[in-house]
Amino acid sequence: MIQPLQPYIYNMYAQNYSMPAIQPVQPQTLAPSTIQMPQGERNYILVDPMKVDYFVKQKENALPFITNVLANSNNEAEITEHLYITDRLIENGTEGVEKIYPVLSRFNNTTSPNIQTFLAGIYRKIQVPDAFGPLVAMLVKNSVNPPQSAFDPNEEIGGAILAYLSDRFRN
Repeated sequence: MIQPLQPYIYNMYAQNYSMPAIQPVQPQTLAPSTIQMPQGERNYILVDPMKVDYFVKQKENALPFITNVLANSNNEAEITEHLYITDRLIENGTEGVEKIYPVLSRFNNTTSPNIQTFLAGIYRKIQVPDAFGPLVAMLVKNSVNPPQSAFDPNEEIGGAILAYLSDRFRN
């Protein structure tokens, strides 16, 4: 069960929202992971929107913290949450996300449908050439051993592959 944000964490968020200058992310100001993974008939994650918004507003300043979590965590929920935040950073126009590909590539061989889905979505957007092969490998592995989940990560993986091909042949 997700615990609500403690008042002092909420105050830190509110304080950071009203500050005119963006400050670097300080891990001690963040609430612990509050993600709810897909379960039963719900085929999507639930995240703390305030926590996600906090990172998204930090833009490039959030990347070192996100990179550190992704480089060191072995917790699927925490990884999924930070991949979601990374995806939202990209959507918000954060520059330099492609530079964290070496850390993202750590998950290229994962069998987690949740991690695969977000990773493919990120790869679709950042279009790092080195990610094309791992996407194809993920799709082939999933075809041989289909993931058992409430959704099919191959939709996002296939979409990312098609985006790579489309961009390649368009130019």
